[in-house]
Order: sequence, then C-alpha cells, then structure tokens
Amino acid sequence: MAMPILKASTAAEDASVPSSPPPLSLYIHLPWCLRKCPYCDFNSHETRGNESLAGYVDCLVRDLEMSLAQVWGRSVQSIFMGGGTPNLFAPDLIDRLLMAVRARLRIAAGAEVTMEANPAAAQGESADWRAYREAGVTRVSIGVQSFHGPSLKALGRMHSGTQALEAVAAAVAVFDRVNLDLMYGLPGQTAKQASADLACALGLGVGHLSLYQLTLEPNTLFAARPPELPDEDLIAQMQTALLDRLAAAGFLRYEVSAFARLGQVCQHNLNYWQFGDYLGIGAGAHSKLSLPEAGILRQTCTRQPQGGDSYQVAVARGDGSHRKSRPVPRADLPFEFMLNGLRLVQGVAVTAYTERTGRPVEDLLPAIASAQAKGLLKTEAGHWRATERGMDFLNDLQALFLPE
Repeated sequence: MAMPILKASTAAEDASVPSSPPPLSLYIHLPWCLRKCPYCDFNSHETRGNESLAGYVDCLVRDLEMSLAQVWGRSVQSIFMGGGTPNLFAPDLIDRLLMAVRARLRIAAGAEVTMEANPAAAQGESADWRAYREAGVTRVSIGVQSFHGPSLKALGRMHSGTQALEAVAAAVAVFDRVNLDLMYGLPGQTAKQASADLACALGLGVGHLSLYQLTLEPNTLFAARPPELPDEDLIAQMQTALLDRLAAAGFLRYEVSAFARLGQVCQHNLNYWQFGDYLGIGAGAHSKLSLPEAGILRQTCTRQPQGGDSYQVAVARGDGSHRKSRPVPRADLPFEFMLNGLRLVQGVAVTAYTERTGRPVEDLLPAIASAQAKGLLKTEAGHWRATERGMDFLNDLQALFLPE
C-alpha cells in the first residue's frame, strides 16, 4: 500500500508551496553501530548480533516503494547513506540497495552518492572501498574525530589512530571525493593536540573536512556524566588556529562546520542548507517535501529499527503507519528557511525564499531589519548573510526568525 498523500482538506489551512519543486535528494538511514558513542544523539543503535542486515535492506526498498507517489517524476540529485555505521553493510548489500533505488527513481546524471563510514568497521586494504565504488558510491565520509589515542578513548571510539590513518588513506586511493569528520574541544585536549589532528587530516589528501566542536547534547551519556572539557578561552584559541590552518591549506569554509577544496563541496548537505527537498527512508529518517496537494511537509519515520512496534514491523504492515507527516504552517516558514540557510557563509539569495516556499519575501523583512540593527546580518551581492558576529552568535540570529 502506497504512503497516503495529505489532501488539501487535511493539510494546514495556511499551507504554502513553491510554484515549482526544489531539487530533490534521497537520504537512507542505516542505524546500527558497533558501539554507541557517549556524545552521539543520532538515531543509532548498538548491534546485538541478531540483526538481519539483508532483511533491513528489503525493508528500505519497501519503504521507498510506498513513498514513490510523493516524488513521482522528479529527478534525485544526490543520495546519502548515513547512520549508524553504513559500512557495517557489506558491499554486496549496498550494491543491492542502490540497484533497487536506481530501478525505482530517476537518478540525475552525475548524482553524488555518499556513504558514511567508521574506521573501526573498515579494512586497512582498499578492496572493500573498491567494491563500494563499483556498487555506485561516489563519495565517502569517514568519522575519524581524532587521530590521538587518548582522545579517541575519551570519546568512546573503537578505532585507534593507526586504524583511522589506514582507513582514510585506503579510501583516498579509491575515491576522488572523501570527507573526514574531525572534532576539537575534546576532554583533556590541548591546542597542540588539536593542531596535530588537523595536520594528520591535511596530510592524507582529503578534499573535504567537517570540523565540529564537541558539544554535550541532551539524552546522551556525556550529558548525564559530563567529561571535563577545555575552557572557553582555550576552545576559542583552538578554533582560530584550526580555521587559519584550513584557509592556508586551500580549504574554503562554505558552511559553519564544512570546509572544502575547489569542486569538493558536499552537494547533498548543500541541498539541505538551501531548503531543498529530500525523501528519507529508514528507521528515524526525516523528509521534507513540497507537494501541490498539501504544501511543504515534514515527515519522520519510526525510530526503533526492529522488535515490537518498530520501523520494520510497521513497514511490513504496508499501511504507511511507519511515516508521520505534518504540514509546515506559513508562520513557521521564515524560521525553517533561515535555520539552515544562515549556516552558509555565502548566506541565502534574496530571491530564494519565494522560490523555495511560494511566499513573499516580506515575510522575512521584520526579522531581517532586526538582525541588521544588531549587527548580525548584512546584505551583499543579492544575498543575506551572517556577519562575523552573526556567525559567532548564530543561534541568536536564527532565533530572530521564530514566529511570535
């Protein structure tokens, strides 16, 4: 049974939709990890050894089939397999999954296909990376976080610095597009250690870096039992040194935490930040879709992957109950649009709000005026973009667009 589309009578009365749909991406959630990290608030689940990964792939395909009516006729510009640890799924399963996707969706020529990976689940050799590439993966994103043994242990990571080096080097030998996730502000970390981590990353020849400050998120082990982190002054010192080093190495900062060499920008994430559409399949996956019948929708899939009334059980029923939808009211659109768009260094085009929401730009003007008066936002080359102060106080800037 196909996923039901909300009719106009059941959608929000003030639903809005762009005159033409924005670019569409596909997100696929592969939820299992070798071990749950104490800082992680993603929908990931420690493997118990009783999971049928092949059965989960079959479930993903069924989920996609039930969702096709919502995206019928549209081309998919990028695919992202996130987790969890997607490289727990062997290359033959990724091959089967991507073949099923290609058989059911129109995939744009040259579409970026990203797979996240954990060094602890990767082989030091290139054999698996080559098999993933042959399956259709064009970009890998490796969650290294650090190359420093004590830092990795403090983060609860299972890989060693040597394993991380070997995994990234092997991936770079196979893929033209490799991202490396790196953290700073780690428990007990010094500025010298943070700099050494970045030097290791740059020496591996990757084209993209995602650089994050460790934050203590709610509902994580670290939130319940906080580790001792560097003080704010030291973290600021680390950040300044790391940003300077990245710029000197030819990495352009194009988003708050994303840095890329020329031609290496992550197309999938860029679509998120620019308020594009995306269909999410898998346990806990999120979607944002623009539908003529219902306006702009947010959807969420059941989080628990298996057991009881889980994602797989709900998908097997075939009634669409694994996917919950809610229309985005007009009053929420300024915040929804600016929440991610202001993360981009180039900001958002003045014309983009109307193009992506179907709403007039006047919706934004009161908050724009307030942000400019506070020195958080500027208008430049037809874009609204955060000032340097705005980037430092991004949460405050974004909050100005919340509905009253």
